Amino acid sequence: MASPINQGDVAPERKNLILNAFFMNQPSYVAPGIWRHPRNQTWRYNDVQYWVQVAKLLENNFHALFLADVLGAYDVYDGPRNFKPVLAGAAQFPLTYRGLLISAMAAVTNSLSFCITASTTYEAPFSLARRLSTLDHLTNGRVAWNIVTSYLESAARNFGLREQLSHEERYEKADEFLEVCYKLWEGSWMDNAVIRDPATARYTHEHRVRRIDHQGKHFQVAGPHIVEPSKQRTPFLVQAGASKAGKAFAAKHAEAIFLPGMDFAAVRKLVQELRGLAQEEGRDPASIKLLGGLHVVLGATDEEAQKKYEEYLTFADIEGSLALFGGWTGTNLAGILDDADLKFTGPPAMKGMVENWSATIPGTSDLNWTKALGSAKTVADIIETWIDETGIDGFNLSYAVVPDDLEDHAKYLVPELTSRGIFEPPSGEDQSTRGVYLGNRKDRLRDDHPGSQYKWTSREA
Repeated sequence: MASPINQGDVAPERKNLILNAFFMNQPSYVAPGIWRHPRNQTWRYNDVQYWVQVAKLLENNFHALFLADVLGAYDVYDGPRNFKPVLAGAAQFPLTYRGLLISAMAAVTNSLSFCITASTTYEAPFSLARRLSTLDHLTNGRVAWNIVTSYLESAARNFGLREQLSHEERYEKADEFLEVCYKLWEGSWMDNAVIRDPATARYTHEHRVRRIDHQGKHFQVAGPHIVEPSKQRTPFLVQAGASKAGKAFAAKHAEAIFLPGMDFAAVRKLVQELRGLAQEEGRDPASIKLLGGLHVVLGATDEEAQKKYEEYLTFADIEGSLALFGGWTGTNLAGILDDADLKFTGPPAMKGMVENWSATIPGTSDLNWTKALGSAKTVADIIETWIDETGIDGFNLSYAVVPDDLEDHAKYLVPELTSRGIFEPPSGEDQSTRGVYLGNRKDRLRDDHPGSQYKWTSREA
């Protein structure tokens, strides 16, 4: 394992590792075909009791459940517009609406947060702000929003467009979308607007709620926000920006950023770039949590984990995997020879991801791929090395078989990480997502966040 970088003789303070469980409310997620595994219960994704079970397994073992989402079928492979390859392996299809799962899971947990993916391209800011505020109330502040601009052409067609908005226009629209939401969440109600005063027969003070009257290029929203202030007001903001526009957007708005990359040097460079961009935005770079992606297969021993991994591979659905790859990259691999020189033509954000992949192809025996396989000690060593070498703050951990993989995480990995003093799971009912992630027990946006400028204070009344 690589040694931490020291300044003089003073050892750097160890980070409290952030761990999210990376899920999708469908049968296979990023492992098409795995729904067939005899111990896998992911096919029960339409059963509320399945999600109750998942939430209980995650409580005290993860900081948050991250729910990814797409708004169309992957239909690039063996196309055009051919969605048939996703069907057999359940390659992110079918897929239900994620937001309705949260209340049931929140009711059986006290500290687990919930990160919900929602698109600024196809949502309306007024209605999304309302839904997220409602969930922030029902979870007592345990909600995060994964902000996406969407990249599938099939999604554009599902929302009445002949083709996607340009990459630049999607991010321009996203920036205004956030401005509208900040005005609704932070600037529409004063903190003391709700008085619930039986003596004067007033629930809300008439001078402490106002319209926002936003008039912009993409949105015209009158307001006021229809939901009274929740614990966080603005949910904890998460983003994954790989393109130039995406990184600039993330550095401005995000409080946690998901990073692509499969080798230390590339991820370390991205960490430095994003923290530099955040500083240019007037934000404290250290306040933004940077997270990598990792698929973990655990066992009591390295040999047991390897055997389990090889077993999982026997359930792989190749057609579904090629369909996912086609959707991510915009490249149809049908009919392409194994040794062909591939040229990727997909969306800018996905091209950035593919460039990270392709940069790791030469000399594969020396690569550090983003999967961790082995005993708890082996996996914990890998995790510590990634943190020390790159400066990231934690990981989104993906799964293959549920509940087995989650039970292994609690049985093997959590005790190991805890014993090393690098992981302290959230506990208690009073901490919001923002308070847990930023470690300051504060629920509201930091003063250096751009959304803070829209706060309506008593001094303005």
